[in-house]
Amino acid sequence: MSFFEASDPKFGSYVLGNAPVKQLATGFDWVEGPVWFGDARCLLFSDIPNNKIMRWTPGQGISVYRASSNYSNGHTRDLQGRLISCEHGTRRVTRTEYDGSITVIADQFDGKPLNSPNDVVVKSDGSIWFSDPHYGIMTNYEGFQSEQENPCVVYRFTPETGTLEAMVTDMNCPNGLAFSPDESLLYVADTGRMYTDDAQHIRVYDCTPDGAISGGRLFHTIDPGIADGIRVDTDGNLWSSAADGVHCIAPDGHVMGKILVPELVSNICFGGRAKHQLYITATTSLYCITLNRQGIQRP
Repeated sequence: MSFFEASDPKFGSYVLGNAPVKQLATGFDWVEGPVWFGDARCLLFSDIPNNKIMRWTPGQGISVYRASSNYSNGHTRDLQGRLISCEHGTRRVTRTEYDGSITVIADQFDGKPLNSPNDVVVKSDGSIWFSDPHYGIMTNYEGFQSEQENPCVVYRFTPETGTLEAMVTDMNCPNGLAFSPDESLLYVADTGRMYTDDAQHIRVYDCTPDGAISGGRLFHTIDPGIADGIRVDTDGNLWSSAADGVHCIAPDGHVMGKILVPELVSNICFGGRAKHQLYITATTSLYCITLNRQGIQRP
């Protein structure tokens, strides 16, 4: 059985016939938020219900990076290489400093607590963009059941001024985030389909150099499943999680092909020595596939 499906002939050049999908680790409850640390030669990811950040190291396997993670979900790195984390349990976004101490980046808006920060990206100007749906406060499974006090939006935090701004306010449950290679576009996945029938898509916003956004046109609707975690490669193709694996979507919105994964995929990231390996978190397991592509990853 093939490990991929190509609906566009070009996709055949993206995969390598002798580099199938590999399961790197399993036995978790719900894994999310992969982020590659090339300088430390490891991948970090969250096992949210078990309140841990895990570490996978080539040749060594799995270890615990942080045993009490405040039910962290998505992660990325800032321009200085520090870990940026979205925490459901504390309803905040944090930065792990070089000495291991934790700095709170944002935990409230308009004097009210955030919902449960979910996914996060850092732009080349150092600004930190994160989505804030309500999944972590709806039950006690991925955090602590609590009252929702702010709408589900995408925020931008500007480190120089300490300003937190609501940037995307017209989505049901904004989730995965990704900028195009030139940062002129911001892609946002809406996972509200879990609760309504009218929010199951990826939308794209025009982004000016100063960070202002406009538009919000429909880019693509994932089928089967929903778009959760998304990433972009150097040619501007969008890679998205789906119910049957990972879908590769061209800049014009058509599906080029699929990487088939035997579990429901939650999130993805590029990594490896040439940023040519796609790491996949899928329900109980961590997977990887080596591609003939390179991802956009900072640093």
